[in-house]
Amino acid sequence: MPVPADWPTTEAEAIAEQQRLRALVEPHGPAPGPGALVAGVDVAYDDERDLVVAAAVLLDHDTRKVVEEATAVGRIAFPYVSGLLAFRELPAVLDALAALTRTPDLVVCDGYGIAHPRRLGLASHLGVLTGLRTYGVAKSPFTFTHGTPAPERGARTPLVDPKSGEEVGCALRTRAGVKPVFVSAGHRIGLDEAVRSTLALSPDYRLPETTRRADSLCRRALTELQTTHHE
Repeated sequence: MPVPADWPTTEAEAIAEQQRLRALVEPHGPAPGPGALVAGVDVAYDDERDLVVAAAVLLDHDTRKVVEEATAVGRIAFPYVSGLLAFRELPAVLDALAALTRTPDLVVCDGYGIAHPRRLGLASHLGVLTGLRTYGVAKSPFTFTHGTPAPERGARTPLVDPKSGEEVGCALRTRAGVKPVFVSAGHRIGLDEAVRSTLALSPDYRLPETTRRADSLCRRALTELQTTHHE
């Protein structure tokens, strides 16, 4: 699927676009209600052929059962630059979400929301572009600092920008004694609400089911793509 014609192609253009969009981010709002549909999105790369595979998996928020899933394949849309990963991934992610027949009430991204140097990580960027409620759950704290949460499930400490002292998310313990994940509001949802949703989606593992299932799906789709190419 083609990259949008107006997609930034240089680092300067991408940073300018982030600066423009950051003013549109709303890092506050309610969690989805009972029976909500929540999507997980993730990507995998075929660097050899300059392709990215995106997956969108739609779950029932309450039962965590899969309702629908979709994938999309596209050209890698942007070179690798730290802080600009959304420009590599978003065109394919948008295509995968568009392939779903139902609109999610919430999208959980494997990455960051406002926990980003310009407060526009992939989750916030996706939310602004689509109008969807979004937030990020990342595996690492990126460039931010945090204290160590207490060992019990649900414990959290602020994720802080060391340059400004601003709280941009939190380190959240989703399993007792297991290293935390890093939650940040994306768009149209607050941090406290994102934390509650993350805990609801992570009953058994460190990562929420949205991320686990989207990761599995995009890896399977990538393997199928590569197998087909080599046959």
